[in-house]
Order: sequence, then structure tokens, then C-alpha cells
Amino acid sequence: QVQLVESGGGLVQAGGSLRLSCAASGRTFSNNHIGWFRQAPGKEREFVASVSYRGAYTYYADSVKGRFTISRDNAKNTVYLQMNVLKPDDTAVYYCAASDFAQQRRPEMYHGWGQGTQVTVSS
Repeated sequence: QVQLVESGGGLVQAGGSLRLSCAASGRTFSNNHIGWFRQAPGKEREFVASVSYRGAYTYYADSVKGRFTISRDNAKNTVYLQMNVLKPDDTAVYYCAASDFAQQRRPEMYHGWGQGTQVTVSS
């Protein structure tokens, strides 16, 4: 099972940008599709974006489409989430995880969850 670590969160003003990273800890021996999820206080974990294991296919939640971009660099075992035009509603803990299948938006289809990184957007 792949183990993932998120980083890059922080405090940013509305309209600003952040880039999150999702890195595999240690050596990985198989390829996986990677998804980003987020969870705000008192809310369920929600799907944000996913990328296929080769990076050719991406999938986004409607709430972030046009603002966020997911990509991956397999040579570095890292997936990125570029977040632009951030809104206060984007405030949440962001998690990444791996799936055996592409274009999945259900958390139960993923494994190897990271510890999460906090993103806070002020108005």
C-alpha cells in the first residue's frame, strides 16, 4: 500500500494562489491514480480532483473547475494541486490518496491517505 504525505498548505487572501504537493513516502513499486479531497469543519470529506497514473486524464469537482489544476511528476513520485483564485469556501484540510481506478470521486475507492494539510482563505 502506498503511503502519501501532503504539504504546501497555508494562509492566503481571497483571490490568491497555493500549490499543494502529494508525495509518496519511500520507494513506490506500483502506479496509482491519485485524488485530492478536502474536509471543512462539520462537513463530509469531498472530492476535489484526480489524475490518472500516467497523468493523461484529469477530473475535477464542479466547484473548483477552472480554478484548480491537478498534475503529476512520476519521476518525483509527486502529485500537485495548483489552486488559483482561492475563495473562503475553499478553506479546509486537504488530503490526497491513491486508487486502483481512474476518475473516482468516492473516498471509499481510495487508500494510503496522507495526514492532510490545512488551507485557510481569508476574505
